[in-house]
Amino acid sequence: MVAAATLATLVVAGLASLFMAWAIGAGSSGSTPFAPAVGANAISVMRAGLVVGVLGLLGAVLQGANVTEAVGTALIDGVTITATAAIVGLLTAAALVAIGVFAGYPIATAFTVTGAVVGVGLALGGTPAWGKYREIVALWVAVPFVGGGVAYATARLLRDDRVPEPVAVPALGGLVAAIVVNIGFSVLGTGGESASIAEALGGRLGLGSVGPVPTGVVLVTLAAVALVTGALRYEMGYDEAGGQRHLLLALGALVAFSAGGSQVGLAIGPLVPLLDSGLSIPLTAVLVGGGLGLLAGSWTGAPRMIKALAQDYSSLGPRRSIAALIPSFIIAQTAVALGVPVSFNEIIVSAIIGSGYAAGGAGVSTRKMVYTVLAWVGSLVLALGLGYGLFTAVDAVI
Repeated sequence: MVAAATLATLVVAGLASLFMAWAIGAGSSGSTPFAPAVGANAISVMRAGLVVGVLGLLGAVLQGANVTEAVGTALIDGVTITATAAIVGLLTAAALVAIGVFAGYPIATAFTVTGAVVGVGLALGGTPAWGKYREIVALWVAVPFVGGGVAYATARLLRDDRVPEPVAVPALGGLVAAIVVNIGFSVLGTGGESASIAEALGGRLGLGSVGPVPTGVVLVTLAAVALVTGALRYEMGYDEAGGQRHLLLALGALVAFSAGGSQVGLAIGPLVPLLDSGLSIPLTAVLVGGGLGLLAGSWTGAPRMIKALAQDYSSLGPRRSIAALIPSFIIAQTAVALGVPVSFNEIIVSAIIGSGYAAGGAGVSTRKMVYTVLAWVGSLVLALGLGYGLFTAVDAVI
């Protein structure tokens, strides 16, 4: 039987987690996925906020386990995050993200949550998890170069007169389709493992393997590529703008889904040790709760940040928006698969810059970018310091 005081503490921890989920939905996962589409006038600000909330909820439930467990158990060694530490860490990170939302600057949620969790963990007497930190920092450092570089190359391809858009756009759509059918979903796997659509369908064909790759997976992937490429090629034949718009909206939806799978872990990850300490609450139920928090944030707070990213950072057209969203989707799914917390603001902003420079840097606000990077680094350091200091003070009083 859980004592009344312990139960009250757990309830407060859950509310802090919901607040964090709301702040993330209003800021990172709710604003970034459709910002390029809004900038290209493919969808309105309010409709983008509504759609991204639903897709984020689905992503949280279907793909949120990896990052959630990493945030809850892999950021600090030697100690288990307590309910009080989870409350302090989540409130610290959520407050910083909320300040960013209302100030109009996209604070990197992965930076704030990681810093806050590490801060309270060190205050508990834990030791740094250097191996995990190296993996996280490597991805964080690579994101601007990989995301910006791929966005730049894609935008240059779409602007190249030697490559007709009725050829380039369907080819990019086929590439995205190949990735989609090969990403893992928890509902398709067995024994706690994820499985992809290609694995689930290809396994039923019973065709064996060619080397290490199952033949069925290859055939399903090729079929998806052919279907999407053919559909886009047909539409581009009579309506190029319509084909661009549909690919752009599909990419925004995929990034929104991926954002839910990644960002929900930042909100509910600190609660994982509490589930392992005797509470009979399945992780799926907690993922649903976190996803609902993301949805609420997307519906109530995301439009402000969508406007900031879509209009303040760069003047985007459909081609540059497509170029920005493709690497964003790829990086997001890579982070989900590795179980590494990553900032969607960093992903999207880097891709927007890359696609912007492909057009000669038109519309890219250098001053805004410098302030944003300083805000990212400052939020990590500040969250770590505040998490450590506040928990030390609270622990001394309690």
